[in-house]
Amino acid sequence: MTSVSEPDHWFEPIADHLGATYLRYAHTKGTRQEIDHVVVALGLEPGMRVLDVGCGPGRHTHELAARGIACHGIDIAERFVQLARSHAPPGATFDRLDARAMTFDSDFDAAICLCQGAFGMMTADGEDEAVLGGIARALRPDGALALTAFNAYFAVKYHDGAVFDAGSGVTHERTTVHNDSGTAKEISLWTGCYTPRELRLLLERASFRVERISSVEPGHYGDHEATTQTPEFLVIARVP
Repeated sequence: MTSVSEPDHWFEPIADHLGATYLRYAHTKGTRQEIDHVVVALGLEPGMRVLDVGCGPGRHTHELAARGIACHGIDIAERFVQLARSHAPPGATFDRLDARAMTFDSDFDAAICLCQGAFGMMTADGEDEAVLGGIARALRPDGALALTAFNAYFAVKYHDGAVFDAGSGVTHERTTVHNDSGTAKEISLWTGCYTPRELRLLLERASFRVERISSVEPGHYGDHEATTQTPEFLVIARVP
């Protein structure tokens, strides 16, 4: 396992500062609705095993496990993995792991990568593709994937608080976050943004068959057609 003495990813120091405060942000409050939709969309049932890629403090992993669906969460941030383990229900397990270097081999019935878990938070060309390739290898034949990505159209039209680089498709935002004690820290956030066409091409290259791409926002997942009006796209795909 990679040493955590030096950050392997720009988000790790942010997670160290945020700690449990991350779960107070509004975008984390729709966990139950999001999992309600994902369970149906992926056909998940008790007894199945799911991989949560970029699990953060484990909110989706916990919710699936509470429904009898075993879920293994991975995240590059050791602080988030510690938080996830500290109050995990039976059936929820966690490891500190870089999603770009996964070595699972047909171990899971399905995978989730939600809220830009480990996809869209990479800043180098090819790294999101590496994440998708690792997920594809982790799934059994006909394994299903639910993945969210930031909507490039929305970023251009509405994301006034960030600078969008049209050449790379990455937004850069400066913002302030607080830890449990209220200490403020100014941070940079980089988010890869995608169009539905780009998502289809990336997933097909990683051996997925895309079933649908829907316009969603945190806590409001559904099957609405892709538009420019919501911050995220939700991709439902399978390994043939």
